[in-house]
Amino acid sequence: MNTSAVALDAEAASKKGHPKGLGVLFTTEMWERFNFYGMRALLSLFLVNALAFSDADASIIYGGFLGLSYLTPMLGGYISDRYLGNRNCILLGGFIMAIGQILLFFSGWMYEGSVDTARLIMWTALFVIIIGNGFFKPNISSMVGQLYPKGDSRLDSAFTIFYMGINVGAFLGMTICPLLGDVKIGTGEQTVRVVTAFKWGFLAAGAAMLLGTLLFFYLKDKYVVTPDGKAIGARPKFGVQQVNPTGEAEKAHFTQPAILGVCVLLVALFFGIHYLSLDPNVLPGASQNPIKVWVYPFIYAAGISLAVLILTDKSITKIERDRIMVLYAVAFFVIFFWACFEQAGSSLTFIADYQTDRRLFGWDMPASFVQNANSIFIIIFAFPMSFLWSWLQTKNAEPISPVKQAIGLALLALGSLIIGLSVKGLGQTEKLGVIWLIVMYLFHTIGELCLSPIGLSLVAKLAPIRFSSLLMGVWFIGNASGYALAGTLGTLLPPTGDKFEKASKAGIDLQGVLDGTVAASPDLLAKMKSMNIPSHYPQFFGFSIHNLYEFFMVMVILPGAAALLLFLISGILKKKMHGVR
Repeated sequence: MNTSAVALDAEAASKKGHPKGLGVLFTTEMWERFNFYGMRALLSLFLVNALAFSDADASIIYGGFLGLSYLTPMLGGYISDRYLGNRNCILLGGFIMAIGQILLFFSGWMYEGSVDTARLIMWTALFVIIIGNGFFKPNISSMVGQLYPKGDSRLDSAFTIFYMGINVGAFLGMTICPLLGDVKIGTGEQTVRVVTAFKWGFLAAGAAMLLGTLLFFYLKDKYVVTPDGKAIGARPKFGVQQVNPTGEAEKAHFTQPAILGVCVLLVALFFGIHYLSLDPNVLPGASQNPIKVWVYPFIYAAGISLAVLILTDKSITKIERDRIMVLYAVAFFVIFFWACFEQAGSSLTFIADYQTDRRLFGWDMPASFVQNANSIFIIIFAFPMSFLWSWLQTKNAEPISPVKQAIGLALLALGSLIIGLSVKGLGQTEKLGVIWLIVMYLFHTIGELCLSPIGLSLVAKLAPIRFSSLLMGVWFIGNASGYALAGTLGTLLPPTGDKFEKASKAGIDLQGVLDGTVAASPDLLAKMKSMNIPSHYPQFFGFSIHNLYEFFMVMVILPGAAALLLFLISGILKKKMHGVR
């Protein structure tokens, strides 16, 4: 079949509805996101309240966990493309993640007897979930693209619908898991968190993952197929023919010198970024945070190196190379979106817990539930946004994907600006109205709909077939790097009202210590550390972050500058996309 015939088939298919396989993938992803986001909503609070980590350390662990979770899809995509196929990797990843959640359940069960044992189980659980997510994440997203022929105009709509499935699951997970796991009793100053409840939230997440995996297992052969009944995402078979009917090569060709060179690049980048990651605020003799100075550099270095490896493939044509470079460019800007957006599970959750009046219509919602506003807004706006792109397409006014993503970054910056202005001048003991967090999530959500599903669709449109899953993994490098940066930005959260109250009860003038008007003796510093009270303001590129207003302005400047630059270069990217919008 020649390329013109493929184009005619795509045009004909685009006039039909969506294939039934989209519903199966929608449901599978829904339960997986219930699992992932339900656990994510509880993780930072669990680390602080049960396992006795500081807020800053919890933010770094959170960022490292998310970063690695979105880096391992590179490996999962490669194994799928070369050995196991999408279907087998989804099943394997789903069962592995369910095991990880069960381990978190046991960590929440055992912390009262031994915090050290509970911490060890927690580290094991996070490692297991990271591996499972690596197998699962790129393959189910890649299969959505494979349901449609190349050039099918339904892809943006399909990925927006699929994205709603993600957020239906996230909504369910971030509703049920916090209601089970983030429990407080008492009223007013007598409110006490029931720390032993966290384990039930993790158990619910594990049950959802197991359910989703079993549903996929039983439904895949009937519905996740091509129109002529052939399995989508089956184990790859490489025959003598190396070019598929569309004219693309089917198998990548990496030379040994290229692989060796990329390994050298990986090591050089790793140690270079490690050096730049060392925290100058750490006192002599004290240890650096190992996740921040070892795991984060590995995420950044591995992402860059593996992206370079793809470009060494000898079978890549000029058009393919141009399109891959567009993916890399957009993935870079996406880093700044996720770095700020993913404060939801760390710094924003701490703000919701410590310095927010969470009463809404008479209900004092759990702190971990506030971020669920994002999922609710996704469910409300996913279909209208999908309709908007389709309507603009009929008017020949639909912006190209990079412009849509620049709009997403700008909306994120605007949401952060709104809440930044609302906390300006907020006193140490005053509380933010929860409605401002909800308004912020509204703008962040519309920005997310302009960026994330469109990015998934862009990968499906631009990726050569032989790299379909691997480049989906590369796209998630932007997520991985953004999440790692999110962990770093989360440590910029200045001391909130609860820290001042805790210090005051212990006879510590925290404001004086922070301002340098009170000399902090070694004994005082040790006491503050044991109470998880910071002794200095966080630093960002030499600037001290004194209050929540300055903290949120960082979340305005980074995505705002990225939005402007991406918009300015969108014309160049359009040419490099060679007709793909």
